[in-house]
Amino acid sequence: MREGENVLGGVEVIGFGGNRGRTVGWYNQSGYIAGYTVDVSTTPQKRALDRYRKRLNQQGMARFEVLGRDADRELIRSLAKRLAGDDPESARIRATIRLAVSGEELKKGGILDALRRSPLVGADLDLKRAPTPGRKVEL
Repeated sequence: MREGENVLGGVEVIGFGGNRGRTVGWYNQSGYIAGYTVDVSTTPQKRALDRYRKRLNQQGMARFEVLGRDADRELIRSLAKRLAGDDPESARIRATIRLAVSGEELKKGGILDALRRSPLVGADLDLKRAPTPGRKVEL
């Protein structure tokens, strides 16, 4: 028998009962004989919440708290849902918000830079059209 155990397999609990001083008691631990023990101090709800947060963390998600106006609550929640995705739309929203928050001015020639980054640059496209005769319009 190990130190802190009684004959029935219970575990000694030593705590401090507020103003009453040190208390000593015994409780039987579920599954003790089979060697399977569960942390009795956590409730099933806390364990489920811990597992959920661990799964979120593995997916690259993080929980955080934001202070803001009550009127913006739904806006912030909907924005967070859209940003949680890993699609091109989420990336576009992130880029737009970064630009708006950073306060940088838009540079001239932005459309030209976008066209130069296009995957069609260097592709041999035939963009010539056959000439068509105009139509007669009465004025």
